[in-house]
Amino acid sequence: MAVSTSFLPPISFNPISSSSSSSFMGPALVKTHHQGSFIMGQFRRLVINCSASSDMGASPLPDPMNLRHNNMSSMAPFGMQINEKPSYKWRRVLLKVSGEALAGDHSQNIDPKVTMAIAREVSSVTRLGIEVAIVVGGGNIFRGSSRAGCSGLDRSSADYIGMLATVMNAIFLQATMESIGIPTRVQTAFRMSEVAEPYIRRRAVRHLEKGRVVIFAAGTGNPFFTTDTAAALRCAEINAEVVLKATNVDGVYDDDPRHNPNAQLHDTLTYHEVTSKDLSVMDMTAITLCQENNIPVVVFNLTKSGNIAKAIKGERVGTLIGGTWNSTVATT
Repeated sequence: MAVSTSFLPPISFNPISSSSSSSFMGPALVKTHHQGSFIMGQFRRLVINCSASSDMGASPLPDPMNLRHNNMSSMAPFGMQINEKPSYKWRRVLLKVSGEALAGDHSQNIDPKVTMAIAREVSSVTRLGIEVAIVVGGGNIFRGSSRAGCSGLDRSSADYIGMLATVMNAIFLQATMESIGIPTRVQTAFRMSEVAEPYIRRRAVRHLEKGRVVIFAAGTGNPFFTTDTAAALRCAEINAEVVLKATNVDGVYDDDPRHNPNAQLHDTLTYHEVTSKDLSVMDMTAITLCQENNIPVVVFNLTKSGNIAKAIKGERVGTLIGGTWNSTVATT
């Protein structure tokens, strides 16, 4: 602390010492027996030094910002220490849930039992410190590509309606997750500020770091792009390590298992095999985006209990594209 006036000479003052010392220029300084008390007369400058003197053996006071930084306890979600990294394959994942999967047995547009099953499995892994983002489709309510041309509806307008359908699914899934205590945020590709946050990449990443689940809705915000492409795009933007594509089949087969009972399930595939064999995994834009950014893709069955948690934790389930089960390095 320094006090300066225009009429007092420099004075060095140690408030810690029982015998305060002073240095000054000008007339004599009269001090009382009280520590730190003094009477001055006709001085031009006064400087008071409140730091501890080194000859007393006192250590300097610690910097308050460093003290706060050192003593601040950084906690992961649900009280887990951040430095206690779980031994799982991935730390941040993006789960892609199709609209058809949310429909369940198709007796209604959104099956509450399906959303609750998703919420419970996501809850079990977020408690382990794994960060989860979700992209939802809207095919259970409205699919733009199949409705284009109906009653004069052009493709762009039809796709925008489909984007609104994904927002409906996202809000429903958010409500289910929060009902069992999972903090969840919905971010939309275009502004709907009354019901959800706008998509801001840095805000989304911060939500994940705080242990919240982030649901991305409205696709990419542009027509002619699927929600699979939105999943690949958001995965690359938030630096997630894998796209987990939840479907109604066990993985990727060499033929349609619904028509060929002898169809074989692939354990792993390369991006090139997916594109060259025209396998119906994701659209070409999405799979190419994953390939260019070295993002592996896991295709698994959503309807089997426990599969979501297994996929998020990196356990062997479904078909892995662009990588191997023993390594996270993507392969072409």
